[in-house]
Amino acid sequence: MEEQKGKNKMLDKSMLIAALKESFLKLAPRDEIKNPVMFLVYISALLTTLLLGYSLFNIKDGIVTSGFIFSVAVILWLTCLFSNFAEAVAEGRGKAQAESLKAARKNVVAHKVDGITHKKTVDADSASLVKNDYILVNANEQIPADGEVIEGAASVDESAITGESAPVIREAGGDRSAVTGGTTVLSDWLIIKVTQEPGKSFLDKMIGMVEGANRKKTPNEIALEILLVALSLIFLLVTASLFTYSALSASILGVKNPISIIWLVALLVCLAPTTIGALLSAIGIAGMSRLNQANVLAMSGRAIEAAGDVDVLLLDKTGTITLGNRRAAEFIPVDGHAESEVADIAQLASLADETPEGRSIVVLAKKLYGLRGRTINDQHFKFVPFTAQTKMSGVDYAGIEIRKGAADNVAQYVQAAGQKYSTACKQVVEDISKKGGTPLVVTRDHEVYGVIYLKDIIKKGVKEKFADLRKMGIQTIMITGDNPVTAAAIAAEAGVDDFLAQATPESKLKTIREFQAKGHLVAMTGDGTNDAPALAQADVAVAMNSGTQAAKEAGNMVDLDSSPTKLLEIVKIGKQLLMTRGSLTTFSIANDISKYFAIIPAIFMNLYPQLQVLNIMRLSSPTSAILSALIFNALIIVALIPLALKGVKYREVAAKQLLNHNLLVYGIGGLVIPFIAIKAIDLCVSLLLGLL
Repeated sequence: MEEQKGKNKMLDKSMLIAALKESFLKLAPRDEIKNPVMFLVYISALLTTLLLGYSLFNIKDGIVTSGFIFSVAVILWLTCLFSNFAEAVAEGRGKAQAESLKAARKNVVAHKVDGITHKKTVDADSASLVKNDYILVNANEQIPADGEVIEGAASVDESAITGESAPVIREAGGDRSAVTGGTTVLSDWLIIKVTQEPGKSFLDKMIGMVEGANRKKTPNEIALEILLVALSLIFLLVTASLFTYSALSASILGVKNPISIIWLVALLVCLAPTTIGALLSAIGIAGMSRLNQANVLAMSGRAIEAAGDVDVLLLDKTGTITLGNRRAAEFIPVDGHAESEVADIAQLASLADETPEGRSIVVLAKKLYGLRGRTINDQHFKFVPFTAQTKMSGVDYAGIEIRKGAADNVAQYVQAAGQKYSTACKQVVEDISKKGGTPLVVTRDHEVYGVIYLKDIIKKGVKEKFADLRKMGIQTIMITGDNPVTAAAIAAEAGVDDFLAQATPESKLKTIREFQAKGHLVAMTGDGTNDAPALAQADVAVAMNSGTQAAKEAGNMVDLDSSPTKLLEIVKIGKQLLMTRGSLTTFSIANDISKYFAIIPAIFMNLYPQLQVLNIMRLSSPTSAILSALIFNALIIVALIPLALKGVKYREVAAKQLLNHNLLVYGIGGLVIPFIAIKAIDLCVSLLLGLL
């Protein structure tokens, strides 16, 4: 993982060199026209270059005029290059990750088998595999294609895809049956049914997305681009009108028109929203790159944007809100028995229980009463395994029968033997359920001794996270299979806004549709086939990489780490993308206002001396003012590239508060910084012009 992140560092030397080369290649008209605002600068640079050629062959224009036009032309070309550089750096980060993924895509030998008997038929090239083929993959062999495990269980190394070195278990049935081409079987064997056609594998999709080849502009991005184009057209009409107006005024006053074409070109470029126009594509690519670095594959830029607008989160309880495994918290005696007696028989009943819950019971008994030295190898112990029918487990030894299990099943067990199931025990069970815990009743020779309190452990810091999300206007809903009483207790302890108890595929789907009907954007995670309908309906659907193929196909994002908590990070990245775009748009428009005060008075002062009052920067000369504004217009793009790629600082506050903060920082900052920077550049330019 660290290696992958290292390849995505923004200031990597080789990446910057490649981006610099790409900046010149992107000067081709077919690339420039993709960005309408910067294409306007591109056309202006071409026009200025043609005017430079004309002035060089026109003696009466003189060296000074040619030098000024040359300076303007160079600055405009640099502006185009800086814009291309911003996009190339953003793309370079994705390409670096794509190269490591391509290394995992190898053409290997696939052992094809019969779909019914599973007997080997022929060895074939992995590139020849098609959907619904069946293949056998043995230990230490690479899985040649995406598919579903239909027989076998094996340890699989997925580090080529996820970057995580720890192997995972993939097996037939359940929600962990999906395998990805390019991963390696470490032990045992698997029979896999191919689920993707050649060239459409999960790895192919990943490479295409991180390279940016499949990146389409999002609706918000298109809408902003339309706004920027409209502003550019307005400024184009304004500039043309100013030229006509100045020519008419000069004719009336009987003087030569002081406004030249080159000055109007400079005015147009300075007034157009070139800053955000140059960085808009880089912001979108960088947002997807940040998501890739978080080990999440987004199937579209639209999904990332939607994550930023999400206001309802559906979160699984297990693994997201709780640690995932209930732990023994207390031994509660009933009917006159001692707590030590309950601990003793509870540990005996749990010696052979390899579940996390069973291990926690053994550990708690050791901790509280020093019960050690018992092992499952004791020949006197005859262990009774847990079954779905009995919902009990235990041990028989020396004529003693010890059991632990669900309250209702234990009640039937003791009553069938003629023993009583006391009201006191019922009350303890009810109290534990109300607290959000799981009660396990323990018995010895059909007599109830007490209850084990298994507690869901809420993850540290989760309550604070939900409070932060609430400040941002995001509603959190816990999804659990627990009964409503247990679900309510856990929801209260975790600090979620609401819960969906005894959740089924139908209830999840219904809940999402109800929220969407009210105008909300809903996000959820899932890993099983039964989650697919709800994932397909959700606006942001994060499927676990460890889950089924149906879940991954239904989602618009895939979490390669299969971490249920990743949804919170995805929302953060989506919001950061929107915040960055909004902040830099505010800064860009504010910049244009400041540049107006620099260049308008400089151009028209000779014709209208009264405009001197607008020259609040006290710039040295019209020539110096124009060059200073153009230089700032180009350099500010380079200065903002790190912010566009990294994103503005994420702040978990309400939308209104965030808007006010951005207006203050990027709005006022966008107004003030150009005044200071252009004045400083003017001093340098005027000094340089004086020396010449």
